[in-house]
Formats: sequence, structure tokens, C-alpha cells
Amino acid sequence: MPLHKLEQFDPNYRETFGGDEVKALDVYTEGGERVGLVVDVLVDDDGRFRYLIIDTNVDSVNKKILLPVGLSQINYSSRRVYLNELSRDQIERLPEYQEIGNVDNDYEEKVRSVFRSSTDGVTDNKTYNYQKEPALYELNDQYHQTFRLYEERLIANKHRIKTGEVALGKHIETETARVTVPIQKERILIERVLPTQIGTVVNTNELKFQEGEVARIEVYEETPEIRKEAFVREEVRVKKVVEQDIVEAQDTVRREELNVDTAGELHVQQTNTTRDETV
Repeated sequence: MPLHKLEQFDPNYRETFGGDEVKALDVYTEGGERVGLVVDVLVDDDGRFRYLIIDTNVDSVNKKILLPVGLSQINYSSRRVYLNELSRDQIERLPEYQEIGNVDNDYEEKVRSVFRSSTDGVTDNKTYNYQKEPALYELNDQYHQTFRLYEERLIANKHRIKTGEVALGKHIETETARVTVPIQKERILIERVLPTQIGTVVNTNELKFQEGEVARIEVYEETPEIRKEAFVREEVRVKKVVEQDIVEAQDTVRREELNVDTAGELHVQQTNTTRDETV
């Protein structure tokens, strides 16, 4: 299975590990002797740790080696890696690590053979499976298992939805309107009355009798003129106003809490960003 350097596999690996940094951790034996420094990690295609790349310095022997991760115990809080076993003889027999391109099946088999007590149950390296040797490649849960505690939170968001619409139009209503217009009509009134000088003798020589039309009077009357005109009766203005409201919602959220069970007289230190607890 191809191997990859940690940062090449996951550029944001520190966020993945919750801020822990495996590089630059000092490497110590179980007896407390410093034997080197972790310079990188090789992971498989699934992101599982397979080898620690260690820059060793033991008894004037200095070289980079690959150490199967199952032989180590990583303690991030103390910034140390403790080795289950790594002797001067093993360091001398381990092939020197140069570049990842040189790590093939044969190279890995040379590394594994240094730490095997026997080859029983080990298949050909071309069909090798890391699960066949958990002592070399399985992380010790007590020291290595990194997991996250999750909690649920209510996230408030909002989006606009159409709740209705208002359409304005016009229609025509008819009604009978009445208007009063005073008009004038002229008429002729002919009155025949007795003369004021009744019985007065008129000189016939001066009197001229006439026939035909002697007077003309024109008679007029007013006729109503009714027409229609349009006037602005009312204006309608349409606009939208935004009203603010607060909507409260509630739901049940879950949160994972850590349970630590200990047996015997052990001192387990739990550290977070707010407090240190010692059990």
C-alpha cells in the first residue's frame, strides 16, 4: 500500500488532530533516555499512522529511521514519544531512511524483520497486510486514540418565502347622475286695454291708417347643454413596509461528555483550555 508524508496527505492535519502536533516531539526510551526527534509521519491511503520518521542519536550513531508506530506511545501533553523498544543494535540494523520514494515492500520488510521475534504467520511481503502484525502497526488505544466529543447546537437562519401578493386594478361602475339647470323662456304677452284718453278726438288729417306688419319682437328661450368631464376623484399610493418580529424556537440538543474510569492508584491528568484536572 502506498505511503504518504503527513502534510502531503492532509495539509490541515493539525486541525484534524484538534491542534496536536506530532512533528518535533522528543523521542525517549521507557527508561527516560532521549534517543531522537520525530521529524515526520508516514500514513497509508486511509490516513492511518504506519511509521514515525525519527532522527536518532544514540551512542554517536546518527541517522533517520522508520519506526513502526505500534512500538511507540505518543504523549502530546508532555511533548514526548516513548518507545517500547529501540536498542543501539536495532538502530544499526534498521535501513537508513532517505526519501519516501525508496520505501517499497522490500524496504518495509527490512524494517519489520528487525523487530520480529519470529516469522510465523507472516505472509509474502507482496501480499502483506498491516493488520497481520498489530504489535507493529496498531496504535495503543491508551496513548494514541484521539477522538472528539460532539455537541449539537441550534443554528438560527432565515430565508424569504412568498406568503401572498396584492394585485390592484380598476373597474367601472355606472350610476345615474342628475343635475339641475335653470333656463329662461321668453313669451309674448299681448294686452288690449282702454286708452287713457278715451273719447279724445283725433284729427283725421294727421292720422295715417296702416295695414300689414307694424312691429316685430324676437322671442328667445334657453336650452340646457349637458356634457360629461372627467376629474381626478382620488389617488391611491401603494408601498411596502417592513415590520420587525422576533421568533423563538426551541429543540432538544445533545452533547457528549467524557467519562474517565480508572483502576488502581493511577494519576491521570486531563487538560483543556479552561482547567486542569487530576484524578
